[in-house]
Amino acid sequence: MIKQIVRDQMFLSQKSSPMTTMDAGIIADMQDTLAANQARCVGMAGNMIGYKKRIIIVSMGFANVVMLNPVLLSKSGAYETEEGCLSLDGTRKVTRYRDIEVEFQDASFAKKRMKFNGYIAQIVLHEMDHLEGRII
Repeated sequence: MIKQIVRDQMFLSQKSSPMTTMDAGIIADMQDTLAANQARCVGMAGNMIGYKKRIIIVSMGFANVVMLNPVLLSKSGAYETEEGCLSLDGTRKVTRYRDIEVEFQDASFAKKRMKFNGYIAQIVLHEMDHLEGRII
């Protein structure tokens, strides 16, 4: 189901709790909402559509990847950039990293570990910030 984008800064500034198999229905809502906003959005976190759960979805160009309970394992290559967000007006300056490694569970709750770089790493980091209640 396509969900409304949350813009309430108090809600967005709260940390998300772990995803469990009981929360699996959220995955379809994330996929549907990202697809509906694909012209203006390349990723989103659960709290952006009202779920305070540790789930993000990232458009890799060729596919959308769901990451449950992601954990940043490593980062390198710091740089400054500006980002926007569906939950905010305008853009903000932020520090990101060119190369990251993340451990997460996929949509089937299988454990994965992946390395990302460049723009995809930036998107993953932006969405992971949402899970911690950090707003750009």
